[in-house]
Amino acid sequence: MAATVSGATRPEALAREAPAGRPTAWWGMVLFIVTEATLFASLFVAYFYLRFRAAPEWPLGGIETPKLAKPLVMTALLLPSSLPVIWADRAIRKGQIARLRIGLATTIVMGLGFLALFASEYAEKLPKFTPRTNVYGSLFYAITGFHGFHVTVGLLILGWLLVGSLRGHYDERRHLRVQLGAMYWHFVDLIWVAIMLIVYIGPHL
Repeated sequence: MAATVSGATRPEALAREAPAGRPTAWWGMVLFIVTEATLFASLFVAYFYLRFRAAPEWPLGGIETPKLAKPLVMTALLLPSSLPVIWADRAIRKGQIARLRIGLATTIVMGLGFLALFASEYAEKLPKFTPRTNVYGSLFYAITGFHGFHVTVGLLILGWLLVGSLRGHYDERRHLRVQLGAMYWHFVDLIWVAIMLIVYIGPHL
């Protein structure tokens, strides 16, 4: 009996009994991202539906076609910001805490730069049209504002991870939270690509 218990509690035996596959938290983040992506998809469908109903006039009410210079700079800041997060995620898997901190801090700075330009964009557009001006204004601010909110949440998550790294919460065995934060940030970046193509470039086509 003792031999049986001893054999069943050996490290290799316990490893075989350990749950396989992704952690529950990973699947939770995937489900959350799918839910948020569905909300964005609904907004995009509404945008296309109303745009084609209003064709050939779009934007409506004499609102000028979105300028591309500032959104392109915003894109140049936000899209590459995923690279330091990838670097940070890979670094902590190897126990490289300093690289984790550098990667997170770099992405935070780039994200803050994006938000600063985002606020500047709103400051320019709000005197010209608001969400109450017409359906175009409602959709423009709903889509871009919803994304700006997600960027803000993403920065708060990354800031929380950075503070955790400074307190020694992560190492090569404890890094799931970093992975989840990186997943969310990549989602924020991909949604911006869709917004850039649909909301900013689309009216020029």
